[in-house]
Amino acid sequence: MKKLLLSTLAIAALTFVSCSRDEDETIVPDNTVTINPEDFKGELTAGQAVTLDANQVYKLTGSFVVKAGATLTIPAGTRIEATGGTASYIAIAQDGLLYVNGTATNPVVMTSGSANPETGNWGGLVICGKAKTNKGGSNGESATAEVSDLTYGGNDDTDSSGVIRYLRVEYTGAAFNADKEFNGVSLFAVGSGTVFEYVQAYKSGDDGIEFFGGSVNARNLVALHSEDDAIDFADGFSGTLENVYIKDVAKAGVEGSNNGDNGAALPTTNATLKNFSIVKGALAGEEHGMYLKEGAGHWTASNIYIDGFAKGLKIKNVTGDPVANANIDNGFITFNPIQFNITGTAESDKSEYVGVNTTYIVEANNTGAGNGADAPSWTQGWTVGL
Repeated sequence: MKKLLLSTLAIAALTFVSCSRDEDETIVPDNTVTINPEDFKGELTAGQAVTLDANQVYKLTGSFVVKAGATLTIPAGTRIEATGGTASYIAIAQDGLLYVNGTATNPVVMTSGSANPETGNWGGLVICGKAKTNKGGSNGESATAEVSDLTYGGNDDTDSSGVIRYLRVEYTGAAFNADKEFNGVSLFAVGSGTVFEYVQAYKSGDDGIEFFGGSVNARNLVALHSEDDAIDFADGFSGTLENVYIKDVAKAGVEGSNNGDNGAALPTTNATLKNFSIVKGALAGEEHGMYLKEGAGHWTASNIYIDGFAKGLKIKNVTGDPVANANIDNGFITFNPIQFNITGTAESDKSEYVGVNTTYIVEANNTGAGNGADAPSWTQGWTVGL
């Protein structure tokens, strides 16, 4: 039997099973392994699958990596408490599968194990898929994730990394240095076959949730207290983000890029944004409500509500970011409708763009994620801090 690289002290027995990507198929028992909830770390390898026990509290003391051909299932109500800073994270490699089966009244919680938790206590959740990204090239080349050192990217935009529902990730963002740190959840080239919904990033030391390329369609996301950006997408991301509530953010509520090395890189970021409430909140500092950055890509945004920022939309001038400005000039970025509740009322207070397109913004009174600046009803029961 293949050995799981975990503590040899067996506290709880968990059953490994052979499973396919179809979560509805009959699961056939394959082998059994014991792990130690007090020292939860290691890896699952091809052919191995494990379901955690919701009656246990798992102490994440290092990295736990689900490799290709392996499956990790986390039942509703499971709690994972992490210690160890950058050494502690959960990562799903390409062709690995994660099933988070939380519910609205009983979410899965990944949090700090510190008696006095704070941002940056541990890494976070990393998921790597085989969808397209422009980070490695325009022909399906792969790249290496900036955290976890796992490979991501490819040509399979329908790739599945599993099903993630009702998950709360807290006190993440451990930093290697000033330029390299974990987010709450990092999705690297995750494909549209993945279900990713009802996920909260709470008190992240860096971005709340970030999409590095990929084509996953995510919905019902909450980012509360993000010490960088709340929601970030880049590197050829081509999915839909729908029903997103953001509050308490130190930089941009939403940062959208094409590629930091080449603003015109292919495939171009092509994001659809629906039903966003972006509320500045109490954290100091800001880069405005939404930051169109590094070529920006193509955005189709609707029912966007922005509250409490000095400016609604940030963009460098045409010299600083010619590609992003050209994308607005050419009608590839639209906000229809969008509502600004900001400190100024003039057009210059809404957006830093000063190009030729005067119709890329259509204003209206919006509900955003559901209730304007207030938390929407779908956040009730499974989130914290709202």
